Amino acid sequence: MGHSQTDKAQSRERILAEAATQLRDGGLESVSVGKLMRSVNLTHGGFYGHFESRSDLVAHALERALSDGAARAKAAVDSDRPVNFDTLLRNYLSRQHRDSRKEGCAIAALASDVARADEPSRVVMEAHVERFIAKVGAALDSDDAEAMLAVSAMIGGLLLSRVLTDTKRSDALLRAVKNGLSSLKDDKTPSP
Repeated sequence: MGHSQTDKAQSRERILAEAATQLRDGGLESVSVGKLMRSVNLTHGGFYGHFESRSDLVAHALERALSDGAARAKAAVDSDRPVNFDTLLRNYLSRQHRDSRKEGCAIAALASDVARADEPSRVVMEAHVERFIAKVGAALDSDDAEAMLAVSAMIGGLLLSRVLTDTKRSDALLRAVKNGLSSLKDDKTPSP
């Protein structure tokens, strides 16, 4: 007896959700089709009813991880107000964000993996990086170059803060990046 389209869609959703979690936690190479399918109580053979290949799965799971991270970031700010650069910095370069790798920015968590990945995965992340640059550019009310600089520093700062084992040193790094980037906004403030 075949499965209904609803059952198939629900199974695909479970596979994607679990794969996105595994990606965020362990990187692109952490996803094994067999283990993934067992973790969602489906057969290995059933995988190909949902995805053409492991590469196809990774690209879709990466999209899910990135979209979930963006949705969480959006939920953290007041949607009735324009994005404020200082608030963006404070939220992004925070201890809470540093300590929540599984729920935080998937760009920071996976960029080094995706840089070595196949083109479909790079295309997926590229779109999210471009949206992040646009969001920061709008918050800064600046040109593309300043927004790219800010995004690079934010992602790099968050990533490096996660590497440091000394919490005080990690906090200092987050603070230093936050303070350095704040000067981008301060440079635009007219003098009295």
